[in-house]
Amino acid sequence: MRKEILIFSALIITSITFAQKSEIKIAEKALKGGKTAEAKTALESAEPLIANADNKTKAKYYFIKGKVHHAIAKKGSDDSYGIAADAFNEVVNTEKNGRKTYTAEASQFTNDIIAELVNGAVAANQSENYSLASKKLYKAYELNNANQDYLYFAASSAISGKNYDDALKYYGELKELGYTGIRTEFYATNVDTNEEERMASKQQRDLLVRAKTHKNPVDKQTESRLPEIVKNIALIYTQQGDKDKALEAIKEARSSNPDDINLLLTEANLYIQLEQKDKFANLMKEAIEKDPDNPTLYFNLGVINAEQGNFEEAKGYYEIAVEKDPNYKESYLNLASLILSQETEIVDEMNGLGTSKKDNARYDVLKAKREGLYQSSIPYLQKILAIDANYIDALKTLMNIYGTLGENEKFKEIKDRLAAIEQ
Repeated sequence: MRKEILIFSALIITSITFAQKSEIKIAEKALKGGKTAEAKTALESAEPLIANADNKTKAKYYFIKGKVHHAIAKKGSDDSYGIAADAFNEVVNTEKNGRKTYTAEASQFTNDIIAELVNGAVAANQSENYSLASKKLYKAYELNNANQDYLYFAASSAISGKNYDDALKYYGELKELGYTGIRTEFYATNVDTNEEERMASKQQRDLLVRAKTHKNPVDKQTESRLPEIVKNIALIYTQQGDKDKALEAIKEARSSNPDDINLLLTEANLYIQLEQKDKFANLMKEAIEKDPDNPTLYFNLGVINAEQGNFEEAKGYYEIAVEKDPNYKESYLNLASLILSQETEIVDEMNGLGTSKKDNARYDVLKAKREGLYQSSIPYLQKILAIDANYIDALKTLMNIYGTLGENEKFKEIKDRLAAIEQ
C-alpha cells in the first residue's frame, strides 16, 4: 500500500512539472509570435507551481517572464518595466550557484530596460510631460540605485511638473544619501584653436595630449548640487506655507557646510521670498566677507538699499559691482534708474506750482534740476550700449530721455535702432 502511495505521489509531481514546462513553452512560443497577452496568461497559469520547481525550470520561467513584460512595457505599459526587471533579477539569483544559462542575457536586458527608461524620460521632458519623466527616472534609479543622478533628475522633473510631494520625497532621499553630484571633468587646450575643451573621459583626454593635438591637461570638480537641493526643499515648503521647515532645511545644511557660499546665498534668497530684507542684507554682507570679489553680492545689496530708499548706499554698492565687473550691465542700468528715481519728487513739486512769478521761477529751477538728472544718467546708459548695442531696456530709457530733452535727432536715431531690433 505504501509503495502505491509513493508511486501516486511521484505521478503527481511529474504531472506538475510537465504542466509547468508546458505553460512555459506556450508562453515562449506566443512571445515569439508577438502574442504578449497570450504569453502573459500562460505564465500566470504556471506561476503557482514555480515555487517548487527545480532551478533550471525556475530560471527559464523568470527569463521568459522578463522578456514578456519587457515587450509589454515597450508597447507603453511603464509598470511592466519593473516586473520585467524583477524577473531578470530572479534569473540571476536563481542561477547564482549553478549553471548560468540565462544570467548574461538577463543582465543585458536589465541594462536595456534602464536605458529605455532614461531615454523615455528625456523624450517626456522634451514634450513637457514632466510627471512621466519623473516616474521613468525614479524607476531607473530603483533598478540601478548606484546611479544617484537618476534620483536627482527625477526630483528635477517632478519640480518642473509641479509634483511637489514627489520632489520633496526624492530630495529627502538624496539628502539622506549625502548626495552632492560632484564629479571630475577632464579638460585640455586645443593646440589649433587655443581653446579649452571638455573631454568625455580621462582616457580620451590623455590620448589627445599624447597625440599632441591638445595640451595643458587639467581636472576640474563640478559644483555641488546640495545647495540647489536644499533651495528646492525650502521653496517647496514655502509653497506649502511651511516657512519654519523651509528655514530648518537650509540651516541644517549650512550647519554641516558653514563655508559653502552657495548655501548661504540660498538662505539669503529664502529671506527675500519671506520678505525679510534686513536678514537678506546681513547675509549678503556675510557672503561678501567670504567672497569679496563677487560683483553680484554688491549688486544685491544695491538693490536692497535702493528699495529701502538708501540712495547713497545703493549707489556705492552698484559702483563697487561695476568696479569688480566693468561689463556688469545690470549695475549700470540700476545706477541710471537710481538717478532717475529722484525725478518723481521733482515732477510732483512742478505739478503743484501755480502761475505766479515766484512759482514760474521755481519751475525753471526744477526743470533744470530734472534735466540735470537726465544728463547724469546718460553716461551709464551709453556704457551699457557700448557693451551690448542691442540692450533693449537701455535703448528705451535713452530714447525717452532724448525725447524729454528735445534732442530730436538722437531720439529718432534710437527709435530707428529699436525698430530694427524688434522687427
